[in-house]
Amino acid sequence: MGRRRFVSFMGPIWQGKGRFSTPNQLLPCRSRLPLSVNGAIRQAAGGRAMVMSRKMFAGMAGLSLAVLLAACAGTASTDTAALVQPLSVAVDPEAPAFHETGVRALEDRMVAYVTDGQVKGIATRLVKDGAIISDIQAGIRREADQAPLTGDTIYRIYSMSKPVTGVAMLMLWEEGKFQLDDPVTRYIPELEGLQVYKGMDKTGQPILEPVSRPPTMQELMSHTAGFGYGLRGGDYVNDRFRELDVFASPDMDAFMDRVSSIPLLHEPGTTWDYSISVDIQGYLVEKFSGQTLGDFFQTRIFGPLGMTDTAFYVPEDKLDRFADVYLPAPGGAGFVTGDAPSFQFRKETIAFEGGGHGLVSTMDDYARFAEMLLNEGTLDGAQILKPETVQMMTQDRLPEGVYVGYDGTAADTATGVGFGLNVAVILEPAPDRAYPKGAYMWGGAAGTWFWVDPENDLYFIGMLQHFGGAGPGFDARAASARLVYEALEDPE
Repeated sequence: MGRRRFVSFMGPIWQGKGRFSTPNQLLPCRSRLPLSVNGAIRQAAGGRAMVMSRKMFAGMAGLSLAVLLAACAGTASTDTAALVQPLSVAVDPEAPAFHETGVRALEDRMVAYVTDGQVKGIATRLVKDGAIISDIQAGIRREADQAPLTGDTIYRIYSMSKPVTGVAMLMLWEEGKFQLDDPVTRYIPELEGLQVYKGMDKTGQPILEPVSRPPTMQELMSHTAGFGYGLRGGDYVNDRFRELDVFASPDMDAFMDRVSSIPLLHEPGTTWDYSISVDIQGYLVEKFSGQTLGDFFQTRIFGPLGMTDTAFYVPEDKLDRFADVYLPAPGGAGFVTGDAPSFQFRKETIAFEGGGHGLVSTMDDYARFAEMLLNEGTLDGAQILKPETVQMMTQDRLPEGVYVGYDGTAADTATGVGFGLNVAVILEPAPDRAYPKGAYMWGGAAGTWFWVDPENDLYFIGMLQHFGGAGPGFDARAASARLVYEALEDPE
């Protein structure tokens, strides 16, 4: 599908059409900011203008939640003018619009997760045809002083790092560093002689057999290479990942030594199983490029895209924006701040930069990454991937009859959901999921999620920081998709 418009995001893009009646309990103040709606110009904090589509503000009045939160941050000696930058968009006038009532229903539901006590804070953004349709920051980013979420809050995105690593791998694929049908052992000889786990014998010893063939690079990028992970399961393979403390490896070489000593959980190409494979891809990015993974990301992806807050660690001068992470309280009532796996997020010198789990980011930064994907590899003149490479990345790569859970954490399968190269892909819509055919997505362990929908020219991002689960009944991923497509006129 060809792109229908050019979009230019200049600086942070967190302002937009937000909720226009805000629960007072979410706000530490009741400041009001000057606002004018005059055709396509909306005045925001500090007198800076935002250029949006006329359609976006037809019949709208009042203050957005995002603007109110900016005002409250300003009363706490925060320079709100510095947070609000111009957004320039050119929108196709023939593009379908969202129903105002539908967008309000989406925003009401997201805010209710906070007011109902299911999460401490949540941020969501919906963008279509280059225009921000909805932008929510509700709740707090820090427990100690109840500091509110803002557009530049820094989140642990965990497995939403995986699509970034996939893009890095495909940049190197475009340069001819590897082919998808190459055996992984061509580039990682440490994996020669891999064995596959076949169960336990009567004496309690693992039954191991040589693999029928080495996994391919495509299988490495589609979670069908056969590796385990150590994040779940009580089988011998996943136990070995935990026993060897693979994620605590002091460097990439030690990481590969530990991984290569563990048998595969499945024969290559036979089963989709969420695995360590993306961290192995990070090792390959370093080997192919001669750079550390963090340096490659910065010079080849984050720098060109203007993703100024995405990295493997949070420097001292940004720690004030780093959100607390919450865990279920002992006994199951409420939440406590805690030491969820942080993978050295607060440490500048990092030995092991995990391509599958290690990044922090902001809503503004990840929106630029998602927009680049939606725009078929290009943003603001920076070409990260060729259009045909993005299309290749987002096409199903699984063997016939093999499917994947669509919520980013699935251990079992879901008919109609396939997997591309580091992203899940919707093959067919289903009653229990609203995503249309061709949408692609992933999520993170602390509750973050995103999807890109090329057919309807939109993407959605959700950010929160609850490791180990939010409150009972929390269903933001499914609810956001359902409400977005209910609000969209004539979705394709």
